[in-house]
Amino acid sequence: MLNNLNECEDGDGGPNSQGDATSKESSPFINSSTSDVEKCQQYDGKNMALFEEEMDTSPMVSSLLSSLANYSNLTQGSKEHEEAENNEEARKKTVQAPRMGTIMGVYLPCMQNILGVILFLRMTWLVGIGGVLGTFTIVFMCCSTTMLTAISMSAIATNGVVPAGGSYYMISRSLGPEFGGAVGICFYLGTTFAGAMYILGCIEILLIYIVPAAAIFKMEGLEGAEAEAALLNNMRVYGTIVLSFMALVVFVGVKYVNKLALVFLACVILSILAVYAGVIKTSFDPPDFPVCVLGNRTLASKGFDICAKTIERGNATLTTKLWRAFCDSEFLNATCDEYFTSNNVSQIQGIPGITSGILAENLFSTFMEKNSILEKRGVPAVLDPEATVTNTNRYVMADITSFFTLLVGIYFPSVTGIMAGSNRSGDLQDAQKSIPIGTILAITTTSIIYMSSVILFGACVDGVVLRDKFGEGVDGNLVIGTLAWPSPWVIVFGSFFSTCGAGLQSLTGAPRLLQAIARDGIIPFLRVFGHGKANGEPTWALLLTACICESGILIASLDAVAPILSMFFLMCYMFVNLACALQTLLRTPNWRPRFKFYHWALSLLGMSLCLTLMFLCSWYYAIVAMVIASCIYKYIEFCGAEKEWGDGIRGISLSAARYALMRLEEGPPHTKNWRPQILVLMSLDAEQNVEQPRLLSLTSQLKAGKGLTIVGACVEGTYLNNQPQAQEGDQSLRKLMEVEKVKGFSQVVISSNLRDATSHLIQAGGLGGLRHNTVLVSYPKNWKQAEEHHRCRNFIEVVRETTAARLALLVPKNISAYPSNGERFTEGHIDVWWIVHDGGMLMLLPFLLRQHKVWRKCKIRIFTVAQMDDNSIQMKKDLMTFLYHLRFDAEVEVVEMVRNHDISAYTYEKTLMMEQRSQILKEMHLTKNEREREIQSITDVSRGSIRRKNPSNLHPQRSIAEESVGGGGEEKSEEEVQLIQGKNATPTPTSPTSPTSPTPAAMSPGEEVQMTWTDDTEKPNNPAVANPENIKDMFNMKPEWENLNQSNVRRMHHAQKLNEVIVKKSQEAKLVLLNMPGPPKNRTGEENYMEFLEVLTEGLNRVLLVRGGGREVITIYS
Repeated sequence: MLNNLNECEDGDGGPNSQGDATSKESSPFINSSTSDVEKCQQYDGKNMALFEEEMDTSPMVSSLLSSLANYSNLTQGSKEHEEAENNEEARKKTVQAPRMGTIMGVYLPCMQNILGVILFLRMTWLVGIGGVLGTFTIVFMCCSTTMLTAISMSAIATNGVVPAGGSYYMISRSLGPEFGGAVGICFYLGTTFAGAMYILGCIEILLIYIVPAAAIFKMEGLEGAEAEAALLNNMRVYGTIVLSFMALVVFVGVKYVNKLALVFLACVILSILAVYAGVIKTSFDPPDFPVCVLGNRTLASKGFDICAKTIERGNATLTTKLWRAFCDSEFLNATCDEYFTSNNVSQIQGIPGITSGILAENLFSTFMEKNSILEKRGVPAVLDPEATVTNTNRYVMADITSFFTLLVGIYFPSVTGIMAGSNRSGDLQDAQKSIPIGTILAITTTSIIYMSSVILFGACVDGVVLRDKFGEGVDGNLVIGTLAWPSPWVIVFGSFFSTCGAGLQSLTGAPRLLQAIARDGIIPFLRVFGHGKANGEPTWALLLTACICESGILIASLDAVAPILSMFFLMCYMFVNLACALQTLLRTPNWRPRFKFYHWALSLLGMSLCLTLMFLCSWYYAIVAMVIASCIYKYIEFCGAEKEWGDGIRGISLSAARYALMRLEEGPPHTKNWRPQILVLMSLDAEQNVEQPRLLSLTSQLKAGKGLTIVGACVEGTYLNNQPQAQEGDQSLRKLMEVEKVKGFSQVVISSNLRDATSHLIQAGGLGGLRHNTVLVSYPKNWKQAEEHHRCRNFIEVVRETTAARLALLVPKNISAYPSNGERFTEGHIDVWWIVHDGGMLMLLPFLLRQHKVWRKCKIRIFTVAQMDDNSIQMKKDLMTFLYHLRFDAEVEVVEMVRNHDISAYTYEKTLMMEQRSQILKEMHLTKNEREREIQSITDVSRGSIRRKNPSNLHPQRSIAEESVGGGGEEKSEEEVQLIQGKNATPTPTSPTSPTSPTPAAMSPGEEVQMTWTDDTEKPNNPAVANPENIKDMFNMKPEWENLNQSNVRRMHHAQKLNEVIVKKSQEAKLVLLNMPGPPKNRTGEENYMEFLEVLTEGLNRVLLVRGGGREVITIYS
């Protein structure tokens, strides 16, 4: 036993192992095909002889585990390796598995991405405008959203291996390629606009706080819109320069960005520590940052040096720069601004300290209109309400109109960046452990920093300083810098470098995200961005990212760009929560995350918060983001994303389908909900190609993309031997369905004979309540030929089975003449011959056809047949009323069929040939092809003789007007119903009123013909009746006319007379819809049935024979 175990171990994993030496390209787990002898040698000694026949499809466990162990999950762009794997040398190199822990791999990167430009440039302004309570509410809402999203993301990230792609990978594999592509693009756009925001923040710090003199467009002396335009133009110029430089750095190599990442992170941490140190210092030694106030208006400190109107120097009173700013001269008797004269100048402490009690003053919001003056609360001022404000450039003004939802949109980008850890999952030693811990810990830390900052800023800094966005009242200092210790420059330079680093990170991550989307191939026009340099750098994606980022920089306002990227990030987070909730609620067997602290209710709450914040930030940006995502979704769906990732949307579809099918089982559909659910019976040739593709064109025109369509075909043989042919046939059907734009299902059935296969399709097609109620089958072409006789029998069996199953039946004749979906009828008619009521199918079908663009211009005409006892005028009125209630627009005509006892010689000869052919086929058994062709030629000769002798009767529509059908009395009416409905009457003895042969007196002048079955010349005085003896000489087994089945004679007579009327009225119609007679109940009259159909439809180009399913399909009620 031990020896066997040792042999197995040595065979599976030892150096001499050959079981997995080579593998197929399609799968790393499948061995290459080998001969039986090689298989025996290959698995000899491995105790696998029992399974050696299946080793090509079922690998050994050792090979599976070995392949999984060698799986390398590489990071999303931090390693330059993607395309280098194509080189043989690169393949030989051993890739070292990355070994990053929770702190370095997840926690610190998330901290660096979350803490950034908003904290340094806008946090104090948010507290001043929104108040401590309002801002704390905003921060709590946003942090709660990201925490709930992080919980959902942790569940998804720990439910298996997450390769490169991060959040895009998680969403696309959880919600499918359509949602994945749409949200992936939104996340890409959000990351790109984040880069623009960071660059704008960097330029704002540079031009306002570090080197204001570097401004190209000077702002000194400008007021209002001019000053604003100059600032924005400076942002655009310098932003474009910085973007170009950063894009060049990223293009040269991402390794430089990774090396500087720790430096940038250190700047962020030092800046935050400096702020906290400054807050502590204010408790015992507040910094000296005085703010000059005129009345209650805050003055901009750049226009003066001393906060006073005048100063005493010796015994003289001198005016200051502030005086000269508001007066027309420096003298005391100068004319000054009215507000300046009425109010005193005072100086307040900008940072009174944490123990000053200023928190109570900053608790509530102070929203401001654009260009309104920043005022100090609680300070009295003398103001003339009618006086206009002058010298506005001397005051600190509001640059934008502020409101609560604007603050939400500006703040939210400061909590994004929680995906940084999942994006680096390939670099982690244990991603399933590090991602949840690191991400949640980072969000907890940053949330504490943000919430404490709101309270500390409100408790330490005066409201006028907090609302001073650019620090104009504190000598142009960064407001948060005034609070820092030991110097404001710590914050200025720290925030500058942190924004530079964040911008570089965005320009590094966004192109790789786009590259991952492009390489998935779900969005065709993005495939070009999947290519890059030889080392995998996404060059084209970087170029596109820089162009989109430039559009954000051209906006030039950080406050305007922030809500844009908030939309895209919120949409991404919303779908992460949705993915987790769906997977949890659907109880997918593969949903087994290691992270256990999640719940579907938390995910739904996070999704609701994201949706709420989207519309809180900016309802119009939210709508634009949703429209973009919807367009991408529909585009991917339209292009047909050929991806199957086991996503949750498919799970929802399955659950919804199961629920809907169970509901359908509760009962049959109401008449108002009835629509044709079509089973299309197609035929395949020897090459498994579709023989009559126009059947699917007609299906598409009938369905207009709605309802169920099953396209079925049959393959003769056994399942084991003919499965490949069935698969080829199924592919042919699918391709044709795609070409004809038929939405439905294809099904190919294999059986020992085609008749049984067709029966199986009719019986077993569909599922539960979602089954077909209509069968569409083509009229058998060339059914009179011996080699096509089996098609004729199959067709009649289909008619019988659909009748028995109470299914509607549609039989298009001359299907090749039907229009394709690309054709258009600009005029014409669709004629409906309503002979018997079939539940309304004849009325419904033309209405459905006219919904399609092929038949849209055609008008509907409805013909109905009136008997001798009917009031045709009243019938027409009733029919028009009926159509009015049905809301159908159609012309109505009632055709009167006058009864007549006369049966033409043509009818007798047609019936005679029909019965003779049936007798011949029965005796010949359809076995000898030569004799069959001989019989066919005899029949053709006899028909030619009739055509030569009886031209007027051969084409009765040219010479006969509307004539009677049948004799008189109720007995004939029943026989006519038998013709239409297919009740096969038993042969009855010849009645006195049914002549065995027509006499000249009994025939109309147009029906007087000479019949002959020989090639002799005509005798001028021949009677109108042919000699039966001559016929018996011609066909030795042919019965005499008096022995003909009178039921067949009457059927043929009625079919011919009805055909005359239809041809006369509808020969030019684009389509004729006609009631289809029922099939014979016994099998002796099958050929006769086909003859009746042939006569009924003779001379018509496009005919659609219709049989109802035995239920009403239209109703006049709403």
